[in-house]
Amino acid sequence: MNVRSTASRAAESKPLEVLARGGLIAYGVIHLLFAWLALQVAFGESSADTDQSGALKTLAAQPAGEFLVVCIVIGMVALAVWQAFEAALGHRGRQDRSAIAERVVSGGRVILYLYFAYLGYKVVSGAKASQSQSQQSTASSMMDSGGGRFLVGMAGVAVAGIGVGLVVYGLTKHFEKHLNTGRMNFSMHRTVRRLGIAGYASKGLAYAIAGLLILSAAVTYDPEKAGGLDTALKTMTGTAWGPWLLVLTALGIACYGVYCFFQSRYREV
Repeated sequence: MNVRSTASRAAESKPLEVLARGGLIAYGVIHLLFAWLALQVAFGESSADTDQSGALKTLAAQPAGEFLVVCIVIGMVALAVWQAFEAALGHRGRQDRSAIAERVVSGGRVILYLYFAYLGYKVVSGAKASQSQSQQSTASSMMDSGGGRFLVGMAGVAVAGIGVGLVVYGLTKHFEKHLNTGRMNFSMHRTVRRLGIAGYASKGLAYAIAGLLILSAAVTYDPEKAGGLDTALKTMTGTAWGPWLLVLTALGIACYGVYCFFQSRYREV
């Protein structure tokens, strides 16, 4: 009981709240850069990695960019710590089935935020391999081992499932339950709602396509299809209507980036 009380006090610390809110701003910046890269690919103006690692590399190449990437890494670690407390202690003390599901989701977010922190660390430390190349290499190694293709296929199904879940999460406006909407006026609430719906739905679409490509890589024994978001978004340009779908997806991801800024202010932390 003393351990839980100590953890609860740590979770409610003001410094952690400030860092977590700063982390949400950093998360928004990553998505805005991600969206910008996707728009460039849509119009055939860039061959850079169209994923989170590409976004961080783009930022690092700017004046004072490496310092900003370090700030993002700190923000991602803060978000991971915050969500770790949410997973361990529960949301607002509730113990029903919905609260348990939220704790599981928080556990998944811990992994996601730590992964982004790791990507930032790799960028600052000068690692050359892209996120897409690493995923392709991992998929290739796994498919060369016994049962590896099955595991890659299951990973594809899981990623596609996350994508579908994000779409549903956005369209059902489930994200609003974590926002302090009482502090918003009607116009602000409507704006944040629209940004959240567009943002989550667009992210979900990108992840769903990435998952299907990973699954296809396992079925056809083609690791080049298992390049994650970069491969998924670039695949959209392969058809006549694909670039415009990529433009819409990029704009939606940009909406999510802006939504993160509002989240930083109104999220219940």
